Amino acid sequence: MSRPATRILALLEVLQDRGLVSADELARRLEVDARAVRRYITALQNLDIPVESVRGRYGGYRLAGGYRLPPLMLANEEAVAVAVALAAAGERADAGEPTATDRALVKLTRVLPVALRERVKALVAATSMTATGALTPEPELALTLGAAVRARHTVRIEHTRGVRDVDPYGLVVHTRRWYLVGHDHLRDDTRMFRLDNITDAAELPRRFVPPDGFDPVAYVRRSLTLGAWTHRTEVWLDTDLASARARLPATFGELRPCPEGGVSLVSGAEDLPAMARILTGLPWRFAVRSPPALVEALAAHVAALTEAVARSTHAQP
Repeated sequence: MSRPATRILALLEVLQDRGLVSADELARRLEVDARAVRRYITALQNLDIPVESVRGRYGGYRLAGGYRLPPLMLANEEAVAVAVALAAAGERADAGEPTATDRALVKLTRVLPVALRERVKALVAATSMTATGALTPEPELALTLGAAVRARHTVRIEHTRGVRDVDPYGLVVHTRRWYLVGHDHLRDDTRMFRLDNITDAAELPRRFVPPDGFDPVAYVRRSLTLGAWTHRTEVWLDTDLASARARLPATFGELRPCPEGGVSLVSGAEDLPAMARILTGLPWRFAVRSPPALVEALAAHVAALTEAVARSTHAQP
């Protein structure tokens, strides 16, 4: 999850560990520009955290001497429930400016006991949410998986279908359910597992390197869109990606631009005649690439429309 709260927490952690830190060093560690660093420093100061600015060639930012906060004693399940609720409430498209929920999440995290604080921070950083209203997962399980995602450690999970080792790429909350996405060593393939089907998890010392550019949210959406259907369909649309996304819901299928122009829609269907009717209702030209059975369903639908037009024409006085 790339969000202001995560970066503000990381900034606070660096200041607590390092003392005086330059703006350039903070920008490098947070993978943001100097302007964003100043925003996050201001956010900490607005939370009454005494961050001092030191001018000059060797200047930077530091916490005022003697700054300490008493720990907030929450049980694991309480901390997870509050952190998940705040993270979900603050999730949005524009992740540039800290919101009230981001600030609340920072306040909560900085007063937790150290051991629980690190686990909650790892969980928030490892989790992506597509909507609010998610069910709270089993706390110890979620904390263990979040820590493994951040540390890039393999986990051994006890699943309803057996025990297996997984390289965890991320946690995703989609349509109120929690999913673990990662490389399943048993299947030697990328898989997703519902957390309510995992009874236990243990972090292993074995490290892994996640694939470059892997998007756990996109994987979950694609799997749920295509995996449950009998037919996999691919259709070329004569439009641009922005227009297609504005018209079609994310659950309808995977959209990607074509090198020759237009957009490819990869989706799934149980009822190909119904898919044919949907396609003819779109405002763009299109071409079915697969399967051949969808072309046949489209031809039958067009024939029915042609017959209806002929009947309508003959019925006129």
